[in-house]
Amino acid sequence: MNTQEFTVNQGQAHRLLSAQSADAALLYIYLSAGNAPDTAARELGMQDSQAACALALLRQLGLYEEKKATFVPGERPSYSEGDVTVALQTDSSFKALYSEVQRQLGKTLTSEELKILLGFNRYLGLPNEVVSILVSWCRERNRQRGVNRNPSLRSIEKEAYFWAEHGIDTLEEAAAYIRKRNLRATQAARLLQILQIRGRKLTPGEQRFAESWLEMGFEEAVLAHAYDRTCVNTGSFNWHYMDRILTRWHMAGLHTMDAVKKGDKKDIPQGASGKLGAAELEALQKLMQED
Repeated sequence: MNTQEFTVNQGQAHRLLSAQSADAALLYIYLSAGNAPDTAARELGMQDSQAACALALLRQLGLYEEKKATFVPGERPSYSEGDVTVALQTDSSFKALYSEVQRQLGKTLTSEELKILLGFNRYLGLPNEVVSILVSWCRERNRQRGVNRNPSLRSIEKEAYFWAEHGIDTLEEAAAYIRKRNLRATQAARLLQILQIRGRKLTPGEQRFAESWLEMGFEEAVLAHAYDRTCVNTGSFNWHYMDRILTRWHMAGLHTMDAVKKGDKKDIPQGASGKLGAAELEALQKLMQED
């Protein structure tokens, strides 16, 4: 087993800790030390499926990359009703998928929907078990959004193309992706609580700000601190002001409260009161320039 030296930066450490997976953290150390993923299960005492899930999670976190043949978008094929009929009569795998998707959606699929489903297998190259998880995930996503009806196959198709284009074509990749999305949904809900937003959805512009802040990987306490400083310094909540503070902290690598307290007090202009950090001063200056 190789044990070469390596370093972990603050952003990588934060992503690993946020994932809350001991297997992923152990595997990350193993790979970073110069070892190959195909020997990980044996040398780390993991089950093959356990190591595969940990590796898939590292990929989703952007902590492991490997060359992998993925779906390359091209001209979408046009399937006919005859293609569907032949597939149902001669392809037992597609027939099983057809039955499973109908069961999950609680309806009989139309001929147009069957053409879409055929494309999942033949054009996108998604295995039956991945398509089954995909449909289940889309149903759960509807429920999370407060939509009581099942999704249409057309809306599922959009997600299927996203999965194919991003190489989510195994059970392990699908599980890691769904875990990441569920974690992000929890983080987004906590952010709304921090921002005191209740009883309404974010506008598209507000959603872009929120997603950007979550992607930066801040501790919850940092987001709460930025919100508090925004309200104190401007008299109310201001999306642009808070964004400038967080962007400044992110660029400086300040993602924890300890780092913010130590790092943001540097470079305060001479004569400043000392009550505002560098990020807050910069945000105020830009806000005044806009006004």
